[in-house]
Amino acid sequence: MTRVAIVEDDDIIRDAYQSIVDHAPELECVAIYGDCESALQGIKRARPDVILLDIGLPGISGIEAVPMFRKLLGDVDIIIVTVHADDERVFAALRAGARGYLTKNLSAERLVGAITDVVRGGSPMSARIARLVVDSMRAPVQDAVLTNREHEVLRKLCDGHSYKIIAEHLFISELTVHTHIKNIYRKLEVHSQTEAVSKAFRHGLI
Repeated sequence: MTRVAIVEDDDIIRDAYQSIVDHAPELECVAIYGDCESALQGIKRARPDVILLDIGLPGISGIEAVPMFRKLLGDVDIIIVTVHADDERVFAALRAGARGYLTKNLSAERLVGAITDVVRGGSPMSARIARLVVDSMRAPVQDAVLTNREHEVLRKLCDGHSYKIIAEHLFISELTVHTHIKNIYRKLEVHSQTEAVSKAFRHGLI
């Protein structure tokens, strides 16, 4: 029997997941939570094998919580189930340790299959997410030669840090951070932080 915990703030969706899990003979719902804070307090007692985890939660986000759950539970299998399918969140979740990434427009059969798949060592993903991962394995951009400091700044951007926090972490001024980011944009041929982060993940620049 596979023990499943659900972390989802939408009551209707949470109840639907619980019903799906409870009606699958090989699955058992052992805990449900509306936010990561309460889940982090009680999930060790629940001892789930799999966590179905939303991203857009009040307080601690699903992505931030992934390494926290893994620290508490060891090699627990975490499947992100969310409406968000943008590059930044997908790769941030996978980098944090999530084993699967599904969008919420999935059938009951698909959800049960994903849980079974991840327990057997698979990495269940929605089709579009799988395509993003495959695309990210392409060769790095050859003419985007970043300096070591630019790589550090880009990595901090990908981690979601503000210019002020980047400056504090790297012991440089915010003006210097702006200069580095301007150079990164020019070299990557992008015009925004979102584009820079997306290209960094897609082409393995960090």
